[in-house]
Amino acid sequence: MKHGKRPTRRQSLQIKAAGFNADNWLVAKSLPTELHLIHRYTSDTKIIAI
Repeated sequence: MKHGKRPTRRQSLQIKAAGFNADNWLVAKSLPTELHLIHRYTSDTKIIAI
């Protein structure tokens, strides 16, 4: 499994806009149209459209 990185400020705003708490999610992959997120504690994965 890939290790996530802390989201940038812009990514944090996009995570919050999707209804998630940005403090609990790490960015695994950042694509032009979507963000691949990994939960910091449970290792759940989510994909949100930008």
